[in-house]
Amino acid sequence: MKKIIAYMLIAVLCISLCGCGGNGKQTEETALETDEQTTEEGTENTEETVSAEDADNGQEAAKLQILSEAAKEINALPVQVLDDKYRTFYEVFVYSYCDSDGDGIGDFSGLTSKLDYINDGNDTTNTDLGCNGIWLMPIMPSPTYHKYDVTDYYAIDPAYGTLDDFKQFITECDARGINVIIDMVLNHTSSEHPWFLDACKYLQENGELNETECPSLGYYNFTKEKISDCYYEVPGTEWYYEGRFWSGMPDLNLANENLRQELQNIAYYWLDMGVSGFRLDAVKEFYSDQTEANVAFLTWYNDMVKSHKEDAYLVGEAWVSISTYKQYYESGIDSFFNFRFADQDGLITSAVKGAMGENASTYGKVVASLEETFAPHNANYIDAPFYTNHDMGRSAGYYWGDYGMAQAKMSSALNLFMNGNAFLYYGEELGMKGHGIDENKRAPMQWSSDAEAEGMCDGPEAMEEMEMTYGSLETQQNDADSIYSYYKQVIHIRNAFPAIARGTVEFLADQSSEQICILRKTYEEKELLLIYNMSPEEVTVDVSAVTVNGHGIDADAVKARLLAIAGSVTADGSSVTLPAYGIVVAE
Repeated sequence: MKKIIAYMLIAVLCISLCGCGGNGKQTEETALETDEQTTEEGTENTEETVSAEDADNGQEAAKLQILSEAAKEINALPVQVLDDKYRTFYEVFVYSYCDSDGDGIGDFSGLTSKLDYINDGNDTTNTDLGCNGIWLMPIMPSPTYHKYDVTDYYAIDPAYGTLDDFKQFITECDARGINVIIDMVLNHTSSEHPWFLDACKYLQENGELNETECPSLGYYNFTKEKISDCYYEVPGTEWYYEGRFWSGMPDLNLANENLRQELQNIAYYWLDMGVSGFRLDAVKEFYSDQTEANVAFLTWYNDMVKSHKEDAYLVGEAWVSISTYKQYYESGIDSFFNFRFADQDGLITSAVKGAMGENASTYGKVVASLEETFAPHNANYIDAPFYTNHDMGRSAGYYWGDYGMAQAKMSSALNLFMNGNAFLYYGEELGMKGHGIDENKRAPMQWSSDAEAEGMCDGPEAMEEMEMTYGSLETQQNDADSIYSYYKQVIHIRNAFPAIARGTVEFLADQSSEQICILRKTYEEKELLLIYNMSPEEVTVDVSAVTVNGHGIDADAVKARLLAIAGSVTADGSSVTLPAYGIVVAE
């Protein structure tokens, strides 16, 4: 009898909470059918009372049904994945992703085996994430786990497999329509790189610079003066070398013509192997605090790469303010990561929390201002929004309390619904935790809660013990309320509406507020409206003066309702009601 009454509660809650227009009607009819069936079956013991536990179970089941119905509507949207530079990139740390040989370290065979998780190449399925780009953190030989200190620019680190394994990975990505970019570390090498070892050996044996006899002497910044604490002694000599990050990473002298020829050879080598471009590490440190010199080098690199592969994609990491890195676009580089929105103190987090004087309207104003900010420096720029990466604490740790999960979900949409190439750090779609030392931020991908399960990695040696709040993929993949399910819906919507990544953005200030942000995106003369409720309360928005594609915002205009928690969405042409942390997509 308890089960029967729980079903009855599901029906009642579904009628009261379900969505707008025809979708809401369909769910209501389904619920009524269930109600009739269970009532007929349960006529014998109607005097039994329902317990608090039964009621709670019924309410939870009803909420999950609402979320499931919303997900079904989204998954039914036909995707329109265009084959251009606009992508949804998935950042992968191979070391911690998937281990194929049982040594505890991820490798290319393991990553290749998981490609169908990222994108199975079939736009009609909804079992994959839907990302059509992969950014690989450094994959070249290195003495460190993170591999940002390269010892050989022409090889794969043996822990990750072989060049043949990498080539097979590229082949499988091509078959799925996934573009692959790799981390290219140009600011420095490892102190164990043959270039550096040869240069130091020459100085130790001869005492003076002679680039004719030892060309690699010109690859680094050697001086007899210890200019700052960033200069380190070459043992047994009077010479010092620059190492902005640490002594094990000697800085390269990017003005050296012989070195530039080496860098060209390296770039062409990987492009010819099938990579689609490069993520350029630490570009502001090429010439530290010298924007003009950095732009000049990036201009050379961009022109050099695209003379070989016209459609190559380049994205740079310039961890500085927008006012500085907007100038980097003058180099012709396609993208630079947009740090304004990232991390625990970035605009996305502060807008969702209503903190630091920022809110939903602040988010909308800044998003709409980006075209004016970047386009004067490069008319063909492609913004690169991201929320977290390997240098930041994971976003699940940014929120807590009753609405922590809903806020984490909402934040993912605020990132992935931005223009340009949105970047997603592996494991964020599972709400993985990780903060503090860098090793914690690069923890093993949580395929399973069993650390010994097939494919699970050990993670970096210095990583601290941590418990994942939201569970593994095994736990989440069949849960309509999970962060994973929500991420899949967000990316599906992004893939269904090309305007999300490519449209001209207009912020509707008059209809927006501290809680509500409304953005109109126009692409190829077609409009898309995004309405965000960034608050823990249901909000009704006056849209009587708002149109999309020439008509009002009624039930027929609503193409998707993205629910972080269960609730009702209604639209009647004059107003739209959104539940807490709800999003409406209208066309």
